[in-house]
Amino acid sequence: MAKPPVRPSTHGGQGQLRIIGGEWRSRRFAFPDAEGLRPTPDRVRETLFNWLAPYLSGARVLDAFTGSGALYLEALSRGASMALALDVNANAIATLRKHLDTLKCGQGQLLQSDALRYLDTQAPTAFDLVFLDPPFNKQLLQPVCELLEHKGWLARHAWIYTESEAAPSTLGLPGNWRLHREKTAGKVHYALWERTGEA
Repeated sequence: MAKPPVRPSTHGGQGQLRIIGGEWRSRRFAFPDAEGLRPTPDRVRETLFNWLAPYLSGARVLDAFTGSGALYLEALSRGASMALALDVNANAIATLRKHLDTLKCGQGQLLQSDALRYLDTQAPTAFDLVFLDPPFNKQLLQPVCELLEHKGWLARHAWIYTESEAAPSTLGLPGNWRLHREKTAGKVHYALWERTGEA
């Protein structure tokens, strides 16, 4: 399958993201280029956060493949009570830490870590909202979803957002996750799932 187009365009080894809503609306930040990093574009984020508007205030959020931090920063801007971001890329985490310092945000937690290893080995926290935007074509989405479900990382009625190169119906995600909304942007499928109880 062909790779989806890189987005947004990059300049001098960096890309730019804009927070589109909440306390930090219109703030702009740079992020480093990295293989597989596909920041969620503005129009997709706007759609997603419209879907999530009733559930964000006070939510505990996990961004398991944070990359540029676009979804992570957007959630904090819009009232999440705490958010944990994971990424294997040290430069991405260091850059995002600078952004949190600039914003004087104390609700953000950052770890340079492989998401699968972290979710498999650490003591779980029950998150209300999880963002899953892993590098494509690496077969990461299904195993990370299984760990979230079976290791105790999800609140009873958590919301899970996925981006994938394949249609949501083909992903083989846990059977107690109900597909709430889905759309496509180019070759990227994005979807919001509602956890309906224990598997």
